[in-house]
Amino acid sequence: MTEPLNDCSTPEPGPDPARDKGLAGDAGQLIGVDLGGTAIKLARFDEQGQLLAELEVPTPQPAMPGAVTMAITEAVAQLDPERRADRVGVGLPGPTDRAARIARISINLPGWIDVPLADWLESRLQRRVTLGNDANCALLGEAWLGAAQASGDTVLLTLGTGVGGGVLLGGRLFTGHGGAAGELGLIGLDPDGPPCRSGNRGSLEQHCSIAGLARLSPIEPAELCRLADAGDAEALAVWQRYGQLLGIGLSSLIYVLTPELVLIGGGLSGACHHFLPAVWAELEQRVLAVSRQGLEIRACALGNGAGRLGAARMALDRLG
Repeated sequence: MTEPLNDCSTPEPGPDPARDKGLAGDAGQLIGVDLGGTAIKLARFDEQGQLLAELEVPTPQPAMPGAVTMAITEAVAQLDPERRADRVGVGLPGPTDRAARIARISINLPGWIDVPLADWLESRLQRRVTLGNDANCALLGEAWLGAAQASGDTVLLTLGTGVGGGVLLGGRLFTGHGGAAGELGLIGLDPDGPPCRSGNRGSLEQHCSIAGLARLSPIEPAELCRLADAGDAEALAVWQRYGQLLGIGLSSLIYVLTPELVLIGGGLSGACHHFLPAVWAELEQRVLAVSRQGLEIRACALGNGAGRLGAARMALDRLG
């Protein structure tokens, strides 16, 4: 397994035992689920976003829809045996339908095409469930209690096993007419580049994911970051090239969306200090000043907890 980078980010508030002694069946609590290819991260929150309990379990391998459904069901029961939370938000790596009931497709999970995951989970959990793209959930978490609280127009990129994306416009999550907008990692970067499972070639994901970084260097990301921290010239050159590629992709997104803030999350975000200077150099060369006026680019503040927090916020917003 690839070792995640330390992103030195501010964690979400820790569990509060005093808050965790509520009566069974208390209303007003939420569960956020962040479904990943290797792990399922869950947490229980109150309606102010205070973390009450948390749990991480391995994702079944292969991560077929039925096996994942049962794993989430068992994990929720373990996290909340007294059923204090009555609403569940699930973030998953791919788009949903507009009603947020069906997982339309996940190119990095096997068998995930038009899976009625919300219905399956509701019948087993006997709690209301809503679905969302995992990067959208991370963005909602950052907008609620993280780095995007004061920003109305924000783009988030998660750089990890894949490259996910989320967009806030005017403070509202942009998902498009069918619910599938914001798949930022699948935009084209190089028409002759490596094939992408989306059917594209040379997508941003193929160049800026962990696999994309591996095409630039065989060294594991965490070690590559440590070498760059120590001043290793070859490691620094790899991160510079990585930043150039990310900057080229971002230039297209900025021209279309003109955000005031770009957030970088995911396992590679801990190396931001090595690749963001190259990102900025590309943007200054490729993007007119009027289109990047006032732009800020920085790492997410909530680390790996943003997705589950945002999934809980999604449940709060949609399920009342």
